Amino acid sequence: MAVAQTSDAIASERGDSLAADSMRYSKWGFIAPIIRYFDDSNKVRKDKAFDISFIGGPHYSNEKKFGLGLLAAGVYYTDRTDSLTPPSNVSLYVDVSTSGFYSIGLKGTTRFRDDKYRINYKGEFQSMPDKFWGIGYDHDANNDTQTKYQRLMAEAKIDAQVRLFPDFYVGPMIEFAYVKASKYDPAMLYLWRGEDMRTFSYAVGLQVSYDTRDNLTAPHRGVCLTLAQRYYGKWMGNTYPFSSTELTAVWYTPTWKDCTLAMQYHTLLTYGDTPWGMLAYMGGSYTMRGYYEGRYRDKGEMDFTAELRQRVYRRIGVVAWGGVGSIFPRLSCMSVKQLLPSYGVGLRWEFKKNVNVRFDVGFGKGEKGFVFNINEAF
Repeated sequence: MAVAQTSDAIASERGDSLAADSMRYSKWGFIAPIIRYFDDSNKVRKDKAFDISFIGGPHYSNEKKFGLGLLAAGVYYTDRTDSLTPPSNVSLYVDVSTSGFYSIGLKGTTRFRDDKYRINYKGEFQSMPDKFWGIGYDHDANNDTQTKYQRLMAEAKIDAQVRLFPDFYVGPMIEFAYVKASKYDPAMLYLWRGEDMRTFSYAVGLQVSYDTRDNLTAPHRGVCLTLAQRYYGKWMGNTYPFSSTELTAVWYTPTWKDCTLAMQYHTLLTYGDTPWGMLAYMGGSYTMRGYYEGRYRDKGEMDFTAELRQRVYRRIGVVAWGGVGSIFPRLSCMSVKQLLPSYGVGLRWEFKKNVNVRFDVGFGKGEKGFVFNINEAF
């Protein structure tokens, strides 16, 4: 009898909950299903093998102008009996804009039981009318050297990591990149220093990381130190053989209620005969927001950013950041006079659990940029 009464009570609670939901959404009329969909999009659904949601909308950036993007974001568990390992994630995106830009890409991270193994991957194809200022700070800081061209790019990256010690991962990586410049002004070819306007680059490498972040897409606490060494050898078919060393250090800590302080140090150094399309650069959606992506490029780049991330109401948040960076042909050539500032503010909306849609307005030296993207910049 007691079991029957408990069952009846549970059924009654569920009925009351459904009734309350129906009342809450009824005022929205015919758009109620849409409101309900986005309300439920960030709920953890361990009952589903693959939880996917879709979002699309307009955006604007200095490089791409007005555009329309569609994103499918999914989270899943490779082992649903593992309650401690954070979920894996994958994003598929398509984007077109009035400038003639179009892009399609796939990226994600698969985590296996107990987070002992990880696979990170990214693939993207894009075409866009672009701008080129040349190579090196003196060229890039001079607006008179700016020229237009059409850039076609395809890239694919994958790395596999195994946990050797608590929070310590190591593993191999392979990468491919294709870059082509067309529709350029022949009078401005000197900016490319006589290099081929179409290059293929193939790399193998090793990545080592120490990672204590509570999640990969919107961390609130923890650190992540990553060192990646890549080799683009001539024996692999590279016309321009070179190598690169990339170091990224990020740190997250709660400050006050619903606020996180995030800091990132990043440097990319290339050695050898680095082609123009594979040089280190600043700007765009992730590094030194506010600068035109790829305007400042050279064989080396270094930057530091600090960002405050504050949740203000339910799934809505705001951010503010400040940073500094520089490009250089060699470390010994770094100059305080060539340091570039970056600062800005942004709006966040939690689309799925720990998956944020972000809109950023960044400012640099004589430049500003708008960014609409998925996941945090770092």
